[in-house]
Amino acid sequence: MTFGRVNPQFRLEDQGIEGLGNVYYNLMEPALIEAALKRGEGTLGKGGAFYVTTGKFTGRSPQDKHVVKTASVEDKIWWENNRAMSPEGFDVLHADMLEHMKGKDYYVQDLIGGADPAHSIKVRMVTELAWHGLFIRHMLRRPEREQLDEFLADFTIINCPSFKADPAKHDCRTDTVIALNFDKKTILIGGTEYAGENKKSVFTLLNYMLPLKGIMAMHCSANHAPGNPVDTAVFFGLSGTGKTTLSADPERVLIGDDEHGWSDRGTFNFEGGCYAKTINLSAEAEPEIYATTSKFGTVIENMVFDEETFELDFEDDSLTANMRCAYPLEYISNASSTALGGHPKNIIMLTCDAFGVLPPIARLTPAQAMYHFLSGFTSKVAGTERGVTEPQPTFSTCFGAPFMPLRPEVYGNLLRDKIAKHGATCWLVNTGWTGGAYGTGHRMPIKATRSLLHSALNGSLAKVEFRKDPNFGFEVPVSVEGVPELLLDPRRTWSDKEAFDAQAQKLVNMFAENFAQYVPYIDEDVKAAAIG
Repeated sequence: MTFGRVNPQFRLEDQGIEGLGNVYYNLMEPALIEAALKRGEGTLGKGGAFYVTTGKFTGRSPQDKHVVKTASVEDKIWWENNRAMSPEGFDVLHADMLEHMKGKDYYVQDLIGGADPAHSIKVRMVTELAWHGLFIRHMLRRPEREQLDEFLADFTIINCPSFKADPAKHDCRTDTVIALNFDKKTILIGGTEYAGENKKSVFTLLNYMLPLKGIMAMHCSANHAPGNPVDTAVFFGLSGTGKTTLSADPERVLIGDDEHGWSDRGTFNFEGGCYAKTINLSAEAEPEIYATTSKFGTVIENMVFDEETFELDFEDDSLTANMRCAYPLEYISNASSTALGGHPKNIIMLTCDAFGVLPPIARLTPAQAMYHFLSGFTSKVAGTERGVTEPQPTFSTCFGAPFMPLRPEVYGNLLRDKIAKHGATCWLVNTGWTGGAYGTGHRMPIKATRSLLHSALNGSLAKVEFRKDPNFGFEVPVSVEGVPELLLDPRRTWSDKEAFDAQAQKLVNMFAENFAQYVPYIDEDVKAAAIG
């Protein structure tokens, strides 16, 4: 039987998905929570939040993500970064997954990726778990109810955690699989309950489709000045570098916290919600995000809670350090109603430097911006991916390599051209360690980071005195009101200056070694930036 609102000409049977049990189309939040509770998928928490655990997978599995190698994409995909799957392997995987699904109940959500109608895609999400339907309703954009009567998806994603892939049959790595077939406009996810795979699959689609149309796809958060979308800022960064925290500035309007596009019309959010890390979250430091954890429908993922009071423990990371909450964008009081902004006036590249070498903020030339964008230096923080238990220095090109199907230069050249056309100012911001490397130093004070960002965005930082960094050649402010001067010079924060110099040289060498792969594809000014 089928339930809910759907285009009568676009049921699962019309897509060759037959023999299922009950199919629930486009249930709204109360009905999804009711279904999830009946099925024992989670717990109703304070304020109507929904508490879930995701088993052994508490982060993404990037090594199990595959792109089907068809003739139409073979010459476009960055295969060094994306695992290939044969069309034959995908076809068997698809058939076996559909057979596995027969007789079971499924939940369908018809949603939109992209706030700009000119560049959005329609996505059908088919989920085995009711709470995954709730999650993706938060993460993507919800059509008006009457639009569902004529909804036809551009892509279909099937998520079936109980299905285990067979590497020998399905041309994959393990029994966990995320397989993208651009020709068949289908994504298959199996063997993992981690909900983040759903939203990042849509992000990967947009990262493939939009740059081919000259639109920059960005792993970034974004906000703009109140009443002035022209004054837009974007914040690039991997998970854990502060995209959500730093863009949720009460003095600015939040466009979105994770995924955006940059077209000839300006900036637009891909999503309709936020997926925030909750470890050590506090009402004092981040009141708006903290408040969402006790709002109706917020998905609380992998958090320990008191079984009597249902109070969440924001410090207990025994399940994972990657504990999260997912909520609709409107739960943030200063969120944009349109999720649209202007062309970025400021571009912030967030890095989490576990070496303790980079300054808290630096101003970049356009060439330096492309260099640091292609380098994508940061540290993977604990829990974000399987097996990461402490910060690991890494280079993730475009600050989002796991989601980039095309070669890095495609994104880098788009960014360079848009910076040149629209005149954005670029900043590198270190939210990692100071006073020493991880283990001896301490995290950059968030108060100082916020103060520096405030100065950058209001234009006052551009007027202070700058010095040239001897290691990377970018400009670093000498003194900024409200920020300890010592903090602005990383070498001075180390008690052992020779140890700092050795650490800095090690990091410079790591940058150079990593960047060698891009040298054949870049212009001379970027090559010059690479050597300071």
